[in-house]
Amino acid sequence: MNRHPATRPTLAVWKFASCDGCQLSLLDCEDDLLTLSEAVDIAHFTEMSTATVEGPYDISLVEGSISTPDDVRRIHEVRAQSKTLITLGACASAGGIQGLRNFAAAGSYTRSVYAHPEYIDDLATSTPIAEHVTVDFELRGCPIDKGQLLEVLLAHLARRRPLIATSSVCEECKRAGIACVLVGRGVSCLGPITHAGCGALCPSIGRGCFGCFGPSESANTNALAEQLRRVGTSDLELSRLLHTFNAAAPVFLAQYRRHADPNPEAT
Repeated sequence: MNRHPATRPTLAVWKFASCDGCQLSLLDCEDDLLTLSEAVDIAHFTEMSTATVEGPYDISLVEGSISTPDDVRRIHEVRAQSKTLITLGACASAGGIQGLRNFAAAGSYTRSVYAHPEYIDDLATSTPIAEHVTVDFELRGCPIDKGQLLEVLLAHLARRRPLIATSSVCEECKRAGIACVLVGRGVSCLGPITHAGCGALCPSIGRGCFGCFGPSESANTNALAEQLRRVGTSDLELSRLLHTFNAAAPVFLAQYRRHADPNPEAT
C-alpha cells in the first residue's frame, strides 16, 4: 500500500459486525458523494473500492459492533490511525441486532446455527464501539439517514458542531402535522422516547415507531410504559418493542428488564 499525499483530508470507512446498511447509506448519497469526493480523499472504503491507502486518516467512519476478538484488536488499530472517529448506526452505538446474543447463554446461538461451532471465534457479547475506544460522534439509526451523514461530514470538515436534532420522533410527528398514532389510535409506539432522524417514517403511514434510532437524550421510558399500558400494550409486547435494533442501549435495556420476556431467545 502506498502512502497517500496529504493534499486533502483523508476519509476511511470501516466495517465490523453489521449488515452494511449504513455504508450503503453513504453510497446512496450518489451525486452528493461525488461532490464530497472532491473535498476529501476516500482512502479506505471496501464497499466502494478495493484500493486502500495507508493511514493515518483525518476522519474514520465505523459501522458495526464489536463481536469477535479480532474486532477488539482492529478497533484499537482504527482508533490509533484516526484523528476523528464517527460511528454509524445502531450496531456501532448500541450493539445492534446481534446484541440480542447478550441476553442468551454464551454460545447458544452459535450452537444452534453452525454444525461445528468450535470453529467460530466470537465473543459472548456484542458491544458498541464506545465501550472499547473513544468515539468523537455517534450517528444513530438502523440504517442512518444519509442527510444526517452528509451534515456530520461537512461539519467536521468545516470544524463546526454538527446540526443534528437531539429531540424525539414524537416531536418530528408534531412538526410534520402527523396525528399521534399512540393517543389517537391506541397503536403501540416508541416515538416519545426514540431519537429523531427518520422523519417519523412509520407514524406517517399509520404505524408505531420501532425505535430504530435508539433512545432520545431525555427518554422517559417509565412514563411511556404507563401510557402503553393504558392503550392495552402488555408487558410482553413492551419488552419485545424494546428488544430489537437498540436492545443493548442502557435506557432501553433497563426498561426491558422491568417487563422481561421470560423467553428472550424466542423473540
